[in-house]
Amino acid sequence: MKNNQISRSIIQRIEQEAKTYFHGASGCHDWTHVQRVLNLALHLGRLETADLKILEVAALLHDIGRREEMRAKGAFCHAEMGGKLAQKILARYKLDRDVVGNIVHCIRTHRFRDRRNIPKTIEAKVLFDADKLDSTGAVGLGRAFLFAGGPGSGNLYTGNEVKLAKIGHDYSFTKEDSAFLEYEIKLKKIKDAVLTPSGKKLAMGRHRFMLYFWQQFWQEVQGKK
Repeated sequence: MKNNQISRSIIQRIEQEAKTYFHGASGCHDWTHVQRVLNLALHLGRLETADLKILEVAALLHDIGRREEMRAKGAFCHAEMGGKLAQKILARYKLDRDVVGNIVHCIRTHRFRDRRNIPKTIEAKVLFDADKLDSTGAVGLGRAFLFAGGPGSGNLYTGNEVKLAKIGHDYSFTKEDSAFLEYEIKLKKIKDAVLTPSGKKLAMGRHRFMLYFWQQFWQEVQGKK
């Protein structure tokens, strides 16, 4: 779908500004993550007949609050902060209120763990799915190892992941964290959380890959492979 309000020039300027929020960002949430989410969002958006320009801007801006959230070790929600930052950025372009509102809504509702803010527009649902899909499959597992290997953790695995996952706390930025714990708490549930039919198809394939990976992983840990 076309949005005549958002020109290619505006998108390019927003992209350049968005990049400034990723200087020194962690590898699991750096600019390459934004690029992958953008590619996924546009692919899904075409299949779901979403407004591709709204989707493109929302994807470029969706994680502009993430670097500071990581530095603060999760002390605030990057989606909420990102929505506020995006509103200030978009105010410069004199876009219609409903266009800005949809973009900000996409950003505020893209987070998996925050179920208070549910995606309502097709663009928000597509962005949610694209962001979640980048947490699964081969790339998603790589990102999980990067995140869990950061300051405060550094475990390859602990052996307590299944038990801790049942308790249900958020172990990010703690010594209990590991990539497998992230899988147990979040990644294996994503196939059931995606919202669009197109997203669900991609999610199942990536989920099957993760199942195979962890089967191989634990067999190697036990010396069986």
